[in-house]
Amino acid sequence: MAHPFALPLRSRRSMTIWALAALALVFALLAVQVLWAQVEGERGIAAIASSSDIDVSGIEVDVRGSNAEDARARGWREAQRKAWAKLGGPGMSDGQLQGLVSAIVIERERIGPRRYIARLGVIFDRARAGRMLGKGGERAGSAPMLLVPVTLTGGAAMVYEKRNAWQRAWAEYQAGASRINYVRPSGAGGDSLLLTYGQTARRSRLWWRNILDQFEAADVLVPIAELTHQWPGGPIEGSFTARYGPDNRYLDGFRLTAENPDQLDEMLRQAVLRFDDIFEQALVDGKLRPDPTLRFSSVDADPALQRLIEIGRAVEAQERAAAAAEQAGEVGGETETAQPAPSSPPTEAAAVSSHVVQFATPDAGAFDATIAGVRSTPGVRGAAVTSTAIGGSSVMSVAYGGSLEQLAAALRARGFTVRQGSNALAISR
Repeated sequence: MAHPFALPLRSRRSMTIWALAALALVFALLAVQVLWAQVEGERGIAAIASSSDIDVSGIEVDVRGSNAEDARARGWREAQRKAWAKLGGPGMSDGQLQGLVSAIVIERERIGPRRYIARLGVIFDRARAGRMLGKGGERAGSAPMLLVPVTLTGGAAMVYEKRNAWQRAWAEYQAGASRINYVRPSGAGGDSLLLTYGQTARRSRLWWRNILDQFEAADVLVPIAELTHQWPGGPIEGSFTARYGPDNRYLDGFRLTAENPDQLDEMLRQAVLRFDDIFEQALVDGKLRPDPTLRFSSVDADPALQRLIEIGRAVEAQERAAAAAEQAGEVGGETETAQPAPSSPPTEAAAVSSHVVQFATPDAGAFDATIAGVRSTPGVRGAAVTSTAIGGSSVMSVAYGGSLEQLAAALRARGFTVRQGSNALAISR
């Protein structure tokens, strides 16, 4: 006999379905709130507008005058002379220097009744001062470089998850006079999801290309600030490391110390200037060239690689022309006149070109097998690994006696799946 308060089986099933649907709706709403919590809030710090003027910062002055206003005027004139001397400019009077200066930046100042102590920045107009500085007025810049400032403190890593002093120091940096073309995200919205500390260790070229394309950059720079607080309100030690590229390569490092939290911002401003010097030196040394594996078609190839590609294509065209001439000679019966034709191509066909090959390396076994397979491919003269990323994509430079298209065909014949770009190949098994 059924219980008098028991519900029919169909009713119980309907209630179960409605309960599950309501539970799924609650979880969906919670997921939306969690996702929104990751991008909401005031995280963004927009970078200041950068001019191309010549900026000389950190000029210390300590002068006296008949009154506070006179001391300040004397201090500004002295700052202009020191800044001009720092640039290596020719001797000029104060009136002439005044005509070259577009602004005075007050970094810190103390004004007394007859004394002026300050640290100032002097900005010279590049159009007027550049002519007198010679080559210092015009310098070649870098490709657009995405900046990812990382802060390590208290055992946690942070980029744009929330506003921080390291992010602010880079946003306030006047980068117009630098040779580095910085691309500085504000950190607002989805920037905090895309640009994280974990991303700096990711080796996937496909993922990096998607991010760089979104910010219209060619490569990435990673200035890392590791801050250690000795005790609350005490000194702060900063260990700074400059890295670059999708392989997170090391450039240089240095240490600075702030005596107390009030001097942290000043220490970080000095660190930004040191980083800019490191990046500029790396540019001069040829290290900040955009990684060719980050682009298959959207960015121009390196001129040297492009030249090798053109040579390979020319050799291929000559081989086709020689083969066509030989075939035409055999058909017409003119074997004696056709025989000299193939005499020149073999010498040019022996030209060896260097090609960039990206290959998937999910594990060490795949890494070794791919290298062995490429080196045993007919026509390959050598293969040198330039970037290793077990669990991601590694890169090798392959010396091949032919064009990029011929190398792709040879690798396909060895059983590889090949994707061909304008100046590189991507292979996998």
